[in-house]
Amino acid sequence: MKAISYSRYGGPEVLAFGEVRDPKVGPDAVLVKVRAAAVNPVDWKAREGYLDGILAPVFPVVPGWDVSGVVVRPGVAVSEFGVGDEVIGYVREDFLSRGTFAEYVAAPLRTLARKPRNLSFAEAAGLPLVGLTAYQMLVKVLQVKRGETVLVHAAAGGVGSIAVQLGVHLGARVIGTASESNHDFVRGLGGEPVAYGEVLGERVRGLAPEGVDAVLDTVGGDALKVSANLLAPEGRLASIADNDVVAYGGRYYFVRPDAQDLQRLADLAEQGVVSVHVDETFPLERAADAHRLNQEGRTRGKIVVTVDWESEGEDG
Repeated sequence: MKAISYSRYGGPEVLAFGEVRDPKVGPDAVLVKVRAAAVNPVDWKAREGYLDGILAPVFPVVPGWDVSGVVVRPGVAVSEFGVGDEVIGYVREDFLSRGTFAEYVAAPLRTLARKPRNLSFAEAAGLPLVGLTAYQMLVKVLQVKRGETVLVHAAAGGVGSIAVQLGVHLGARVIGTASESNHDFVRGLGGEPVAYGEVLGERVRGLAPEGVDAVLDTVGGDALKVSANLLAPEGRLASIADNDVVAYGGRYYFVRPDAQDLQRLADLAEQGVVSVHVDETFPLERAADAHRLNQEGRTRGKIVVTVDWESEGEDG
């Protein structure tokens, strides 16, 4: 099959488009014909070797953890999905090798849910990793309750934009940091935008004089110090970007695959509670350009790589 892969750590230039071995499908997995795969910051961090301490690479590595596509072959023990089912997945294993930037991916059942029918394949591919991160952070880690005030950093980004929508759905008041060019976007999601900058703390205090009940940090660094000083009594702080959060009494969190959580997200998408904004799409062979754009850190919503099956027919 054709795929994007890299045989050594490095910048986007190490990504190559070409033939790799077809994936083998285990008993508890399904073979998914990839229609789209979203780009996440963790993809380029893995490519550059920043995750080497926790995820061993098996070169060549096919990058990508997010996918939307169609089941073409279930594993011998699988009854949950059949041929032709449309699915989404956060297909992360405990090593780097068999990713989603490819024509096909073997996806374990624990990583999959049914694709929301009202989302395109590109939109659906952008939901799993950021959606699971936002859901697990707000519901399981921060345990946000109705009537609370939540601060979401980088509210126009992938995780942040979903977190704003989920927070509003949970009945919380959501304040979101964003550049001024993204303020209308954040308002459209139901959040109250505040601009970044040296007086961020003052701006948030102006909106929430008594402090915020929970902070979802996706930035790290100075944002953590500011956030810790903005907490109300009994306020909670959690970060996906910086494990120094522990020094401020908060919790560091790394999202995990969870089929039930992902199906809840898919259901919320079908109900119109959660939407995915796709900022730009690239064909599979231009995945390096997608990585470069994502690495700039200015994306509104998601960047998605698509696989074009039209020239070969829908059955490949």
